[in-house]
Amino acid sequence: MGWFSKLLVPDREKSKVPQGLWEKCPGCQRVIYKKDLEKNLWVCAQCGYHFKISARDRINSLVEPGSFTEMFSDVGSQDPLEFVDTEKYCERYKKSREKSKMNDACITGSAMIGRNKAALGVMDFYFMGGSMGSALGEKITLITEYATANRLPLIIVSTSGGARMQEGIFSLMQMAKTSAALAVHAKAGLMFISVLVDPTTGGVTASYSMLGDIIIAEPNALICFAGPRVIEQTIRQKLPEGFQRSEFLLKHGIIDMVVPRSEMHDKLMFILDFINSNQRTDE
Repeated sequence: MGWFSKLLVPDREKSKVPQGLWEKCPGCQRVIYKKDLEKNLWVCAQCGYHFKISARDRINSLVEPGSFTEMFSDVGSQDPLEFVDTEKYCERYKKSREKSKMNDACITGSAMIGRNKAALGVMDFYFMGGSMGSALGEKITLITEYATANRLPLIIVSTSGGARMQEGIFSLMQMAKTSAALAVHAKAGLMFISVLVDPTTGGVTASYSMLGDIIIAEPNALICFAGPRVIEQTIRQKLPEGFQRSEFLLKHGIIDMVVPRSEMHDKLMFILDFINSNQRTDE
């Protein structure tokens, strides 16, 4: 009966391997040691699958160490509609803030990328799916206005499930507000680089994320307004392979380049170096 008694031993006593050390890659199903993933910027070394990462981790991968100065961190959303679904919006929002240590789904500030100073806005999908509420729109607008006032290039990294339905029209108005601020930035002759990561959808795609002078995407990122399943059900047709993924959009001229995460810092630095050197020549 020895084999039977072994079955009765709790799993935590059977295994001496600490929990949380390994991660399964959704792309190739390989089990990867987490520390190896972290060293590789959360990209699978075997298949190139790009895991989702937090806004702070992404900032660390893009800017020079110690150069980031956060701005507008106190901006947060209200609950103007007193919205309730499975729980109150105010409670859901409070939980997201406590878990993420962020006031909303975006971190904004300034930083150095190489020798170039830039204004930066980085969204975080882990905060309510990166949904765009009034606070997120306000922060994007404020960092854009800061970039305009200080004649800085602007970089926004987008990842979002779309507009935040719990705020209704207040959320949808952010599409117009952010776009208007970017129009002023463009009129001042300043550069806006939009970086799209998986997923970038809904109202964010329909506004500021597609207004970049240069639009860059990570490999195989879902970039769309409505998801493929919704489109297929609407038009009653099967969509092409890879439809709405970065490579498909690059092929059809919607975005300018697809850049792996490990190369993103150097690519942004190259673009900013080129812009600034031309500006110095013109002067």
